[in-house]
Amino acid sequence: MAFPPGSGDYDLDLDRRRRLGLVEAVWGEHKSPSQIASIIKAMRAADELVLVTRVSEEQVAEVLTLLGPEGDVLEGIWHHQQARCLTLPALPIPDPGLGVVAILGAGSSDLTVASEAHLALACHGVASDLILDVGVAGLHRLLTRLDELVRYRVLIVCAGMEGALPTVVAGLLPQPVIGVPVSVGYGVSKGGRAALQGMLASCAPGLTVVNIDNGYGAAMAALRILQSPRGDGG
Repeated sequence: MAFPPGSGDYDLDLDRRRRLGLVEAVWGEHKSPSQIASIIKAMRAADELVLVTRVSEEQVAEVLTLLGPEGDVLEGIWHHQQARCLTLPALPIPDPGLGVVAILGAGSSDLTVASEAHLALACHGVASDLILDVGVAGLHRLLTRLDELVRYRVLIVCAGMEGALPTVVAGLLPQPVIGVPVSVGYGVSKGGRAALQGMLASCAPGLTVVNIDNGYGAAMAALRILQSPRGDGG
């Protein structure tokens, strides 16, 4: 396979935005800082927005050092610590025509995954609101917000432990609901497998489920829904 000049040992999917309407995301967790820096330079040379997911503070510090002399590359770079992501340049202004997504979290322990979804949507010009602490342990907090939640076009619901929140939300509200199991919980819940299996076994019709901690994947599922043509009933 032939790789683009200066690209190292990867082949960037720079056609993804045109083909699918999605920006290519770079999985950073298992890449070296030098690999990440090289990919950033190649994507910026192609005038593409950069989203690097699952990066540590140590990785980011080294990437910034490697890119330091190249001020034009670094323009607009931002380390989103809560989401564990790196973006550049400045994110697009939200497109009001796409509507707004609600990202629900059962508790603050879900914030990292929810923040990844929030940022991934922002990279595509989609506005979203983070709504935390509406888990089933205090169900009244969710019930008091139903009139507010019904106004959103898509709901992304993050939950660990037994993962019950997406089922409850999908049973109460009519929009598309995307469940994200989170690797939070004691004992058998640890690692997110209980939440994943609970969501997959949900009796709420139409609930969509992504993999454990996959905030980015949930955001892309929501984006596909938002970008789909609406039927006119004819």
